[in-house]
Amino acid sequence: MSLLNSQSTAGTQVKRLAEKELVALFALMMSLTALSMDAMLPAFPHIAESLAIVDYQKTQWIVSAMILGMVFGEIIFGPLSDAIGRKKSILIGINIYIVGSVIALLASSIEVFLLGRFIQGFGVAGPKIASRALIRDMYKGAAMARIMSFVMMVFILVPMLAPSLGMLVIKVADWRWIFALLMIQAAVAGGWLLLRQPETLSKENRIPLNRKRLMADVRFILSRRDVMAFTILLGCIFGALMLYISTAQSIFQDVYDTGDRFPLFFGMLAIGSSIINFSNGKIVLRVGMLRCVFGALSVMCSTAFILLLVAVFFAGVPPFVFFMALGMIMFSCLGMVFGNVNAMAMEPLGAVAGLGASLISSLSSFLAIVLATAAGQFYNFTVIPLASSFAIFSMIALVMLRYGHKYSQRHTEE
Repeated sequence: MSLLNSQSTAGTQVKRLAEKELVALFALMMSLTALSMDAMLPAFPHIAESLAIVDYQKTQWIVSAMILGMVFGEIIFGPLSDAIGRKKSILIGINIYIVGSVIALLASSIEVFLLGRFIQGFGVAGPKIASRALIRDMYKGAAMARIMSFVMMVFILVPMLAPSLGMLVIKVADWRWIFALLMIQAAVAGGWLLLRQPETLSKENRIPLNRKRLMADVRFILSRRDVMAFTILLGCIFGALMLYISTAQSIFQDVYDTGDRFPLFFGMLAIGSSIINFSNGKIVLRVGMLRCVFGALSVMCSTAFILLLVAVFFAGVPPFVFFMALGMIMFSCLGMVFGNVNAMAMEPLGAVAGLGASLISSLSSFLAIVLATAAGQFYNFTVIPLASSFAIFSMIALVMLRYGHKYSQRHTEE
C-alpha cells in the first residue's frame, strides 16, 4: 500500500500522507506547544533561582509569555498560510521557534528569558495554525473531527511525559538543556514535513495578502456568531487549563508535598483525557460533535463544583486522593472538547481556513491569557481558585455551546 493517498480538494487533485503517518507527523509538530510549557514546570524553582525571580507569581509568566507570543503569531500565520501555502508557513514558524529557544537557552536575565519565550510562542503558532488549516484542506465535518481527535490525543498524552522529561534533565544537567531538546524536536518535525508531506493548498486556491480582502474576510469570520461563540468556549476551557499548568507545580509540590513524584501525578491527570480523545474519534462519528461536547462540559462543570465544595469544607486543601479522582474526571472531559469544538468552529470557514484558524486560535488564546492571569492573582496555595475557575469557565462554555449551535442551525436553514 502506498504511503501517499490522493484527495480531491477544491477541484484540485492533491496527495496526502497515509492517515497514521499524517497523525504522527502533526502530533509531533503540535506537541511542541505542550512540551514547551509542561517540560518547564519542574524547572520553575531552578529558573527562578538562576534568574533571581523572587515573587512566585512572576513564574507564571514563563507560561504566559509564550502564549502571548502565540496570540500574535496566530494572527500572522493564518493569512500567511492562505497566501504562501501551509507547508512554507509551518517551516517558517519552526525556524522562528528555534531562534526563540536559543535566546531562552542563553538568557541571563528574566527579561531576555521572557523575550525568548515570547519568540518561541510566536514561532510555534506556525505549525499550530497552518497544521489545522492543512487538515481542513483534506477533511470535513466528522472526518475532520476524527483526525483532530487522534492528533489531540497524542497532543494531550505529551503532558504525561513532559514533566518527567524536564525533571530528568534538571537531575542530570542544567535546566537550559530542556531548550536544546525542544530545538531537536522542532528540527526533526520540520525535516519530516519537508521530506514527506505534500502541499495541500494549490497555487490557484491561494489568497494573496491584500489588506482590503483580508479585512473583508476578517469581518466575515467575526460576523459568524456561531464561530465567535465556539471561540469564546475554547478560550474559557483553555483559560482553565492554562491556570492549572501555571499553578500545577505549586499545587503538587507546595500544597500536597509530592516532591519528585510531581511529574507522575501530573501525568496521571492526563491519562483520562488521552483515553477519551482516542474514543472520541469513533464516538463522534456515531453521536455527533454537539452531543460529545455538551456531555463533556456538563460533566466537567458538575465535577468542578463538587471539588469546589469539598475544597471549601477542607479549608482549601481536599484529600489528595479526592483531588486526583475528580481531577482525572475533569481532564478526561478536555479530551472531548478541544478537537470537536475546533472542528465545529472551522466547519463554516472552508474558503478562509487559514485566516479562520488564525482568528479562532488567537482570540481564544488571548481570552485564555486574560482569564488565567486574572484567576492566577487569587492563587493562595489552595485548590479553591483552580476549582472555582473550572466551575465558572465551564458553565460559561455551556452557554456559548448552546448559543453557537442555535445560531449555526438558523444560518444553515437560511
